[in-house]
This record gives sequence, C-alpha cells and structure tokens, in this order.
Amino acid sequence: MKLLHTSDWHLGQTLHQHERDGEHAHFLAWLLDTLVAEQVDALLVSGDVFDTTNPSAAAQSMLYRFLSQARQRMPHLNVVITAGNHDSPGRLEAPSPLLALFGAHVVGSVAQAGDGPDLSRLVVPLHNRAGEVAAWCMAVPFLRPADVPRVELPENNGDAYAAGIQALYRQVLAHALSLRQPGQAVVAMGHCHVTGAQVSEESERRIVVGGAEALAVSLFSPAIAYVALGHLHLAQSVGGDPTRRYCGSPLPMSFSEIHYPHQVVVVELAGEGVADTRSVPVPRCVDLLRVPAQPALLPQVLTALQALPDQPPPDTPHAPEAWPYLLVRVQLTQPEPGLRSQIEEALAGKAVRLVRIETSMAHSTPAQAAPTVTLDELDNLSPSAFFERLYSHRFGAPPPTELLGAFHELLLAPADAEGEAA
Repeated sequence: MKLLHTSDWHLGQTLHQHERDGEHAHFLAWLLDTLVAEQVDALLVSGDVFDTTNPSAAAQSMLYRFLSQARQRMPHLNVVITAGNHDSPGRLEAPSPLLALFGAHVVGSVAQAGDGPDLSRLVVPLHNRAGEVAAWCMAVPFLRPADVPRVELPENNGDAYAAGIQALYRQVLAHALSLRQPGQAVVAMGHCHVTGAQVSEESERRIVVGGAEALAVSLFSPAIAYVALGHLHLAQSVGGDPTRRYCGSPLPMSFSEIHYPHQVVVVELAGEGVADTRSVPVPRCVDLLRVPAQPALLPQVLTALQALPDQPPPDTPHAPEAWPYLLVRVQLTQPEPGLRSQIEEALAGKAVRLVRIETSMAHSTPAQAAPTVTLDELDNLSPSAFFERLYSHRFGAPPPTELLGAFHELLLAPADAEGEAA
C-alpha cells in the first residue's frame, strides 16, 4: 500500500497583504497529478488545512474542489484529514457527511462517548485497490486540553496536559491494535511539536498549552509503522528516524523559509512495516527574494535592486501574480525619511512585488547598551539632551547639525503659536 503524507497547507494565507490563492491552487493541481502519477492509495493531511479558524469562502471552495477532483480521478483513494492548531475543529468537521461521499474522513477534535473518547472516529481503516483493509490510521488532530483524558499526577511532578496526550495516544493505539489483523500496518497522524525538531520562528504559532511546548518522540510506540506529523514547516525526520517525520509545508510561509526543501512524502507499506519513504519536491511557482542576501548600506541596496530583471514588454503575455515577492534589507547610518520612495524608484519597471522593507542600524563600532538612567536623572534631562542621547545610541554618532536645528525649531513652534494666539 502507498501513502502520501502532506500537511500545513494554510489555505487562505496572505503574505504581507498579498493573496496567495493562485499559489495554493497551483500546489493542489500538482498534488492531484502526483497522486495519480504515484498511484497513491491513501492521502494523509496532518493539520493546518486552513490558515485561520475563519477561512474565506475561496479557501474552503479550494479544498472541496480538490477533494471532488481527487474522487473523480482516483475513486479508490482514501483521504484522512485532521485539524491543526490554525484550524477550527467544528468548521473543519461540519461538512463531514458530504466529504465522506468523496472518501474523506475528517477529524477536528476528540468526540466523547460515555466516559471516554470515541475511539472509533480516531481509528480509520485504509483500503487497498481490492477494497481490503491494508492498514489502520490513528487520525489524531491537534489536541487541546478538553480533548485529552484527565491524568492525576503527584503534586509538582510532570505536566498533566502532556500526560493526557500520552494517555490518549495509548488508548487510540490499543484500539487500533485490537482491530488489526496479521499483515496490516498501523500508521499515526499528529499535529504537535516533538522534542528535537527545528522550528521556523517567523511563521509557526507556538503551541504552549498547560506549560507544554514539545512532546517526546517516545510518545509514538514502535508498534506504529509510520508517524505523519504536521505543524513544523521544515521537512525533517525526528531523531533521525525516517518513519517519524514532518513533511513540512508545501509553500514558504515567510521569508525565513526561503531555503526550506518543500515536499510531500510518499510512504510504501509492506505488511505491518514500512518498505520505503521518499520525498517528492513541490515545485515553487512564485519565488521569495531577499535583496541583498545580507543587510547592506543604502547605495549598495539601490544598486542591487536596479540589477533585478525588468518587466516584459507590454505586448508580451505576463502574469504579475507570478512575479517574486521581495524583501529589501537596508542598514541605516542615519534617518532616511525618503527610504521607501528611493527603493520604489529603483524598482520602477522591475518584475518583482515589494512586500517589506527591513531596516537595521549600522554602527562604526559595536553598539553599546544604553547606560542606565535613573528617574531623577531623566527628570533633569532637557528634551534636546534626551534626543541627542537617543540618536547617538541608535545611530552610533551625534545627530547632524541640521537635524538638531530642526528639532529645536519643533520645540519652539508650540510656544510661538501660543504667543501669536495671545
């Protein structure tokens, strides 16, 4: 049996107010072709299907259109979707009866049955092309405190939330093993942060619930053949084990992810184990550029921007929505009130979309921490002295004479206005 593991689609995401629906549509079209080309039997989507708990109609339509097309082209395909921390559990599950017609099983949260979780919803049979059960999937979504069993711990000894997650996974695994027949594998899904995995600070929302930030990889029993993880955007195996891994996001969600190897993972099962895991790169239809690669002074930055490719001629078919997103990185030695206008002038006629200007301060000597000032000393500082000290700390040099003169004019202006009014 062949599985395809993907996660963190973040449908509906914008990058600095730029809509990315076209990029997501391109990815889903590619994914559909890949499912067909690889002759995949089961698609596992491990959370963060949407970017927000209240996704747009366009984002939801994109998901449903993809599932409809997948059903048409691959009638035998098993689809299992779990919620991530960005998803609304209820909104994701609401169309479940309709999605079941497309062969999709959706789990947003842990439903209760009697005194415990409804394990039947969390363990999904995966059928091969002959219609036989070839594997069982532990479809565990992002777990909130209300989802996990209450575990009594000795006072100040351990984290009750993490212990509840471990208890729930044990219950789900026990139920899966009770259903499994010889020769059938057990695979698990999870949307969490596992200890030792690398985080993208700019675009991954920290999951801190009850003081727990990361879970031990030992959470996943050796009886589980493959663990399909979501939440972290960098594709990586956990603890060097290729059967416990994050597939990563299919698109770079921020400029910190420019060099990530965006991919999906194809998993081949053989009986109760894994025969092979293989990464399939996701083609990027829109690039993200940081110019320059490292922050530089403004003249160097303007030169680098002027060297960017020009827009195609007006009579040439072109698509501005495919132009790269641009982050400009500038080191300043003094205030630059016209910084944006200078950058926009350098970019005139260039086939890029400016989304952000990142500034930092360049000092001739290493910046020193500002000396501590007591409240009494602060009271005795004149506005001019305070301005000079702040400027020197930020730019590493005294303020220019003309700037200091403009500041003094500003200080005097209100008094002049009052005198004229009198």
